[in-house]
Amino acid sequence: MDRQSGRTEVIDNTLNPDFVRKFVLDYFFEEKQNLRFDVYNVDSRSSNISKHSFLGQTFCTLGEIIGSSGSRLERVLSGIPGKKCGSIIFTAEELSNCRVSTKLSSCTHTYHDFIGEFTTSYRELSRGQSQFNVYEVLNPKKKGRKKKYVNSGTVTLLSFKVESEYTFVDFIRGNPSQPTSLHYMNPYQLNAYAMALKAVGEIIQDYDSDKLFPAYGFGAKLPPDGKISHAFPLNSDCENANCVGIEGVLEAYYDCLRKVQLYGPTNFAPVINQVAQCASEVTDGSQYFVLLVITDGVISDMVQTREAVVTAASLPMSIIIVGVGPAEFDAMEELDGDEVRVSSRGRVAERDIVQFVPFRDYIDRSGNQVLSMARLAKDVLAEIPDQLLSFMKSRGIEPRPALSPSPTPQINVHL
Repeated sequence: MDRQSGRTEVIDNTLNPDFVRKFVLDYFFEEKQNLRFDVYNVDSRSSNISKHSFLGQTFCTLGEIIGSSGSRLERVLSGIPGKKCGSIIFTAEELSNCRVSTKLSSCTHTYHDFIGEFTTSYRELSRGQSQFNVYEVLNPKKKGRKKKYVNSGTVTLLSFKVESEYTFVDFIRGNPSQPTSLHYMNPYQLNAYAMALKAVGEIIQDYDSDKLFPAYGFGAKLPPDGKISHAFPLNSDCENANCVGIEGVLEAYYDCLRKVQLYGPTNFAPVINQVAQCASEVTDGSQYFVLLVITDGVISDMVQTREAVVTAASLPMSIIIVGVGPAEFDAMEELDGDEVRVSSRGRVAERDIVQFVPFRDYIDRSGNQVLSMARLAKDVLAEIPDQLLSFMKSRGIEPRPALSPSPTPQINVHL
């Protein structure tokens, strides 16, 4: 029995339409899911379809699309004898909510036979063990009968962990050399990682006198033994992670993708602590450090990252986090202390040093990469001057005279 899953939008005046509308389908490996695609030439002023507007059709299975290289399948249209109808390209991507799991543990105190109720949210739980994650359990019936009723006990969250799980599709779909990956090296345009790096880096590099940028990757298995690392130099030089200019960073990034195997979880704390160690060695105001983190994953070590941010907040350092791809980044908003300062184990961050943005909010709908990059850079860099000034002021550091032989403060960019 045929069932129509939907129609694309109508695109005017083009022989090579790139449709935006997506169709959400349930995928079952164990079933043959036949698909038929009919293509029509339709006037955008009218949605009517007639046999005279038929251009061609093709057939395939959902498994063929997912199982093809990069989950990208091209098929020739047929249907009009003696006429070339062109071809159509299909791509498939897995919804991000199919791969996230959460693990939590809790303990209870002074419980009786009846267990009451309490409410919380995913965002609250993602804070991990803290004073905010102790909940009163209330029994509505007892509360209504007893004037002095307080609660029926408490529930304390001991741990909360978000893990990105690998799925069957991950293993049959391939790797960063394929178009479905956010790291895909397209010969004609930058991927989201490269766009974010270039957008921010090309502006801030003007304030780094030596143009040498330590660049690190995190979340990968490294050759030759497959050891997992969350802070490895992109240029493979453990003694000197510096890359020459932003173009050098991009070159190291592309080269690194060919050598390592991307691997979760997404841990931020190691690379933040590494840059913080450098910043702790120069606190006289002569240098200021900016760490740019680009990630496509939900953060896995929130407790450790909060601790790292609180420590870094007392150092000459700022952190920019750019989230790329479709993942849910709600938990990362907690690190951006615009409203509530980050805290850890009773310590509150001395300054707000983190700026987080999801890159998808800045992508130009027309596909203009230059405009997308400009929007991103403007937003994420806007807070850096105030963050630098807040550190200098808190330490009583005054600007050096313009003609002073002593060096003016240098911004060191870590990527």
